[in-house]
Amino acid sequence: MAKITLKPAERIENVPPYLFARIEQAKAEVAARGMVIIDLGVGDPDKPTHPKILEAAHKAIDNPANHNYPPYAGTKAFREAAADWYKKRFGVVLDPAKEVMGLIGSKEGIAHLTFGWIDRGDIALVPDPGYPVYKACVALAGGKAFLLPLRMEWGFLPKLDEIPGSVLKRAKLLYLNYPNNPTGAVATMEFFEKAVSFARKNNILICSDLAYSEVTFEGYHAPSILQVPGARDVSIEFHTLSKTFNMTGWRIGMAVGNPEALRALSIIKTNVDSGQFKAIQETAVAALKGSPAEIKKQNQLYATRGKIFVDGMNALGWNLDYPKATFYIWAPVPVGRKSEEFCKDVLESAGVLLVPGNGYGEHGEGYFRAAITVQVKQLKQAVQRLKRIGVRFNQS
Repeated sequence: MAKITLKPAERIENVPPYLFARIEQAKAEVAARGMVIIDLGVGDPDKPTHPKILEAAHKAIDNPANHNYPPYAGTKAFREAAADWYKKRFGVVLDPAKEVMGLIGSKEGIAHLTFGWIDRGDIALVPDPGYPVYKACVALAGGKAFLLPLRMEWGFLPKLDEIPGSVLKRAKLLYLNYPNNPTGAVATMEFFEKAVSFARKNNILICSDLAYSEVTFEGYHAPSILQVPGARDVSIEFHTLSKTFNMTGWRIGMAVGNPEALRALSIIKTNVDSGQFKAIQETAVAALKGSPAEIKKQNQLYATRGKIFVDGMNALGWNLDYPKATFYIWAPVPVGRKSEEFCKDVLESAGVLLVPGNGYGEHGEGYFRAAITVQVKQLKQAVQRLKRIGVRFNQS
C-alpha cells in the first residue's frame, strides 16, 4: 500500500500546547510515583456553585422550553440580566439588543473576537506576562503579537506611550486584563482613561477581559473600562460567571460594548457554534440577579487564604504584599533560579504545583503563580513542604 501523509494546518505550528495541558501531564507523572500533590495551579474555585443558583438550574433543566436551540446572541432574558447587572455594578447603561452578547464562557468569546478582527499581518498588542489565549489566538488568526511588558516597577501596567509608531500603524487590537491574571495587579480609572484616549487616537479596539472584577478584597472594587466616557466607541468587554459564582464548568459569559465589534464576533460565532444551552442561560440570570452576600463571603475566604499564604512565604524570605484582587499570588523565584526549573523542582521534591511565570510569556520569566483555590490547611502544608526542602528567597 502507498504511504499516506496527513499534514495539519501550518497555522498550528507556531502555537505551543496549552500551558495547563502541559502542567496536567507533569502533575500526573509525579502523582504516579505516589506523591500527594497540593495543586496551586489552575485558578478553578474549589467551592461548589452557590446553592440558590443550583436550585434555579434544576428548575430550568426540567423546563422543556429550554431544550431546543437558543438564540445565537443569547436569550433575551440573559442579555437583559447582563445589562441590568452592568448598570447596577458599574453604572454603565447598555442596550441588551445591540450591546450585549451571550457567550459559551469568556475564553471562547475572546478567542473568536480575534478571528473577527485580525487579518493576516495585522498587529495585536498583547500584555506579557498575560493570559496565554491572547497570543495563541493572534497567531492562529495569522496576526502578529507585539508584546507589552508588564513590569513590577510599573505596577504591571503596560507603557502604551512607548509603542513605536511603526507598530501602531498596523495595530488593530489591544488586550487589557484588570484585575490581572497572572499578576493579580489592578488598574485605576486614570489608566483606563489613558487607554481609551490611546485607542481613539490610533483607531485600535480594546479587548477588556474583566473575568476577575468581583474577586476583590479589603474594600477594593474593580472598575470597568466602559465607565470611561467614549470607551464604548473603542472597547468590547468580556465578563464571565466562572470566578464570581464558582461556575467555571458551566461555560457562560457575556461580551458587551462596541456594536461593530459585537457584529464581527457574531459572524464568527454563528458559523462555529449554536450558543449556550438555554437552561444554563436561565441559571445565569438567577445568578446575576442574586444577592452579593455570597460573593462577599467568598471573597473574605480568599482574603484569609491569601494572607496565610503570603505570610508563610514571607517567613521564608519573600517580601510579598497581600493581593487586592484575583485569587493568585505572583511572586519572584529565588535569586539565581529559572521559573520552569524552580517549579519543576518544587513539584518533584515537595509535591507542590506552582505555575512557572514564563508560561505566561517571556516577561514572566523569574516569577511563579500560585492559586489560592485550596483549603487553608493545604496552603499551610504547601509552605511547610517548601520549608522542608530548603526553599528560601534571598534578596541578593
